[in-house]
Amino acid sequence: MIDRGSDLPVTSQARLLELSRSSVYYEPRPLSERDLVLMRRMDELHLKWPFYGARKLRRELMFDGHAVGLRHVRTLMRRMGMETIYRKPRTSIPARQAAIKPYLLTGLVIERPNQVWAADLTYIPMAHGFQYLVAILDVWSRKVLSWRVSNTMTPDFCVEALQAALATHGRPEVFNTDQGSQFTSDDWTNELKAAGVAISMDGKGRWIDNVFIERLWRSVKYENVYLKAYETGSALRQGLAEYFEFYNVERTHQALDYRRPDDVYYDRPTLKAAA
Repeated sequence: MIDRGSDLPVTSQARLLELSRSSVYYEPRPLSERDLVLMRRMDELHLKWPFYGARKLRRELMFDGHAVGLRHVRTLMRRMGMETIYRKPRTSIPARQAAIKPYLLTGLVIERPNQVWAADLTYIPMAHGFQYLVAILDVWSRKVLSWRVSNTMTPDFCVEALQAALATHGRPEVFNTDQGSQFTSDDWTNELKAAGVAISMDGKGRWIDNVFIERLWRSVKYENVYLKAYETGSALRQGLAEYFEFYNVERTHQALDYRRPDDVYYDRPTLKAAA
């Protein structure tokens, strides 16, 4: 928006755009190596104990020898998009949250592909930074239908993943997500409405609703991300592409009677792996 090569001074451009002049000159500082180490450890702790809040996470970090304050832990949790999982009281939804949709999976028996899809967003630590990963999962088969990575948590890359999944695999009957801002945005919900998909969102007390994709995050991180410590975004995308191919095509799942997601999704008979 600001054209620094223009004859019009930057100060005047900022005034015309109703922007603060200080924000025009602001350059974001990269996170320190110490914060990246803390965030990596917090990510591991969250996968292990997702019900731990900022106080307990801080205590665990102190046990590991990190001197860190409670406010700083909370700041890093917000930056990572990390939310403690626990039962919350069911409260009325204020008018400003009109985009929140009801939970549609109560009592629903999921018994076929493309009946229910789910999506979620997670933090991905790298050797010298971090990115965010969104994935779309077919709940019946556990097949990863689409995914994207980004260095911000804006809705655009989530919508891109959704469009790719719809174009490649058709449309689900129900799409379930949490109440994150990416999934309550007009860009996301309008895409689903246009495709004729019923939109479902986890309730305040329904911490287990997206458990299948939470298990996917654990697999992705322990079987790939933590082992690789990717240096660049391009290396991360290449590595994730290879992992998700393995996950869909080769990796057996005990919950699927030792079948592979692709075999279940496409209803192909396979031999059971030895117990």
